[in-house]
Amino acid sequence: MADFPVRDAIKLPTLGKRKSRADEDSQRRMGGPIHQERHVKVICVGAGASGLLLAYKMQRHFENFELTIYEKNSEVSGTWWENKYPGCACDVPSHNYTWSFEPKKDWSAVYAGSGEIFEYFNSFAEKYRLQQYVKTSHQVVASNWDEQHSGWIVTAKDLKTGLEVQDKCDILINAGGILNNWRWPAIPGLHDYKGTLLHTANWDDKVSLEGKHVGLIGNGSSGIQVLPTVQPKVSHITTFIREPTWVSPVQGLEQHVFTPQERNDFAQKPEILTDYRKKIETGLNGQFGLFLKDTTVNNATHDYMVQQMKEKINDERLISKLIPEWSVGCRRLTPGVNYLETLTKPNVTVVYGEIEKITERGCVCDDGNEYPIDVLICATGFDTTFKPRFPLINPSGKNLQDEWAKEPKSYLGIAAADFPNYLIFLGPNCPIGNGPVLSAIELQADYMCKLIDHWQTHNIKTFSPKMEAVNDFIAHKNEFMKRTVWQDPCRSWYKSGEINAPITALWPGSTLHYIEALSDLRMEDYNVEYAGNRFSWLGNGYSQTELDPTADWAYYIREYDDGEWLSRSKRRKDLTKSGTIKSREAVSFTGKDADSSQSKL
Repeated sequence: MADFPVRDAIKLPTLGKRKSRADEDSQRRMGGPIHQERHVKVICVGAGASGLLLAYKMQRHFENFELTIYEKNSEVSGTWWENKYPGCACDVPSHNYTWSFEPKKDWSAVYAGSGEIFEYFNSFAEKYRLQQYVKTSHQVVASNWDEQHSGWIVTAKDLKTGLEVQDKCDILINAGGILNNWRWPAIPGLHDYKGTLLHTANWDDKVSLEGKHVGLIGNGSSGIQVLPTVQPKVSHITTFIREPTWVSPVQGLEQHVFTPQERNDFAQKPEILTDYRKKIETGLNGQFGLFLKDTTVNNATHDYMVQQMKEKINDERLISKLIPEWSVGCRRLTPGVNYLETLTKPNVTVVYGEIEKITERGCVCDDGNEYPIDVLICATGFDTTFKPRFPLINPSGKNLQDEWAKEPKSYLGIAAADFPNYLIFLGPNCPIGNGPVLSAIELQADYMCKLIDHWQTHNIKTFSPKMEAVNDFIAHKNEFMKRTVWQDPCRSWYKSGEINAPITALWPGSTLHYIEALSDLRMEDYNVEYAGNRFSWLGNGYSQTELDPTADWAYYIREYDDGEWLSRSKRRKDLTKSGTIKSREAVSFTGKDADSSQSKL
């Protein structure tokens, strides 16, 4: 057999005279092998959970890259560093509020507090040395498209010095979050109040509530967590509620502090923890029918929650005010540990209705009464309009803040038409309330990495979703939403705080549906502009394999066909281990099903 002179060094031809960046990229590619990876610079806004995951994914999957994450806080972990109010916790079971590949074995309870959650994400950053990519105390204040370099010029303010710095990138990613930009309530006279004014998302832990008469505005997730936590400490608390809401352990799990034996089993027997996490995740993924009108699970859950709320409130006047007429799930569901029971404590007054104004002493409500208080806590949420928190100017001079002022319209919750090389974590109409949210963030990070890889290995200059693709997606979304409980007349941040408005925060389907929808890039939905000849990525005729002296140059010769599946259905069945589950009962959230979600340790 003849010996072939293989694996010799391949000499790349010298580049000609440089002209434009596009010509330079095209010429460089002609001098290298197919899919030569060009350097990519990525800027990410925000080092919360999403930003940290992006850093992890890029560090794991890419080589020729630079990543800078600008974070306005002095620490990473975003909302879980910011929110420190009494009772602050996640309403997702703690063992499933982790990355799929990074379990935490020592959670204290089913619903963990914000301190523990911060520690999880902070430890994740430390374990994988992700802080090397982060510039803390730097707030992005502007971003402008640079036509000459086909990238973004990002302006960030150093919050310690007040100086502004400029940076350039090929791809800009916004991981600023949705429940992050807190706001005061729009109530006349708020800042005339002479007592102590607090917001749950900007908590001052130096303020003592001991022996004080406290006022609490809001019965969303934050208010529901604050009330039972501060009630034992204060002399009296007046909680102001303008609308009813559904409150119950709807995730299928009551609060439970893990025993030493349970924590030991989680730590020492990985299969027990994995089984426990899978059971909860299955339950979370199985709740989507709850959000569809007139389904069996929706009707059964409604009846169960009415029963539970009546038993826990046990006060006919409050029952008539606090149980909604609109469907279960129209607003985000909150477990509400001990919230309903606390409403009838002797030192709690419930004032139902609108606050007309705030005086120096307290709140004047539409019942004509003024309620004097020492400390006023505003649990009034966040700006959930999805507009970027900084001007984002595209090649034609349009600002995305203006384009999304009335109604944000994204491409699959991840990109915006006419804004090239710009991607968004948890953008409009992604599954932030449809099921497990961290699994959706992981999927978005993977999708972004695929786009970055496509940019890096092809001579792409810009990519952005086509306007017609965005319009078609929005039309499909609006039609689908007619079947859901979210369409009911409730005031929800899913609809930018309105009662009757387009649903801008949720995906038209389940989380598992979203994972399948974004499993592949649909480049036909994108406007793509190339740097030079679109086929320059073919290079000098050599493959990447031939440049690797350690690679098997006959890797496709084998004894049997073990190649990847070429049909979507086969790939899905293989990925999801189809056939391994023998039977599955219909998922409902009634009392008898709640305990079945928990692992028997």
